[in-house]
Amino acid sequence: MIRGRFAPSPTGELHAGSLVAALASWLDARSLQGEWWVRMEDVDGPRCIDGAAAKILQQLSLCRLHSDGEVIYQSQRTDIYQQALNQLIAKGLAYPCACTRKEIEEQQVSLGLSLERHKSAVYPGTCRNGLDGKPARAWRFNVTQWSTLRGSHDVHWIDRRLGAQVQNVQEEVGDFVLKRADGLWAYQMAVVVDDAAQNISHVVRGEDLTDNTARQYLLQEALGFEHPHYLHTPLVLGVNGEKLSKQNDAKALDLSSPRAVCLAMQSAASTLGLSTLKLHSCDSADLDEALSTWTQEWTQKYLSASP
Repeated sequence: MIRGRFAPSPTGELHAGSLVAALASWLDARSLQGEWWVRMEDVDGPRCIDGAAAKILQQLSLCRLHSDGEVIYQSQRTDIYQQALNQLIAKGLAYPCACTRKEIEEQQVSLGLSLERHKSAVYPGTCRNGLDGKPARAWRFNVTQWSTLRGSHDVHWIDRRLGAQVQNVQEEVGDFVLKRADGLWAYQMAVVVDDAAQNISHVVRGEDLTDNTARQYLLQEALGFEHPHYLHTPLVLGVNGEKLSKQNDAKALDLSSPRAVCLAMQSAASTLGLSTLKLHSCDSADLDEALSTWTQEWTQKYLSASP
């Protein structure tokens, strides 16, 4: 079974960048004659906005993008994530950590390592061999231990758009967080468990998430899950040249009329390198015809790079 997914965080309405991800994942699933599911990644409760999930589903419906399966919510799946963490603990692949973010950054500076903008400090493994009497704050994946067991520190994968990729997670990230100090589940843990539970075979998402893939590969291996196939799409950039996102005040999509919906979909398709079609009446039939054409174009672009 071929199954793709779109997994937005309900921290606000869809914007131009998130529509690109939704359209790309939908087209990919349809081009492979598979299913397309929607999942709400609301695991970070304090950032989520009441009513945003329902609004996102309404926006997707206006764009003729409907989930083929039940919409699940990560906030309702904490027991499943805990089961996965317990498995890793039993295998000696997860450990408690007492370090604060400030302490980790100070340790990185003391080791002569730079702190790159928009990137977290590389965790040096301070608590890997014990807490030294300090109280546990978070839980981390033991990248060093798993890399030794798997026989390589390098993670290799093929991105269907970007080509061959490789990352040494130990050097570039370190032992990464599975459960945060505030008790919330980290993105890496939740997404890996949910992709496996939903039998997601193809992940299509923004290029800014490429860097997460190697960490997810390691977790998938350690938990005995299959690897999905990955494709990372071009990003919509803001006027400052950075990725358009809710964090930098991306405007919600204007879907207030059939014409506005058509314009939003045309823009998303253009970002993906697809044709700009003449949509006459901009009604549902018109949009369905455009989606059919874009699916054919997507097939020509990416099906040859699919299993």
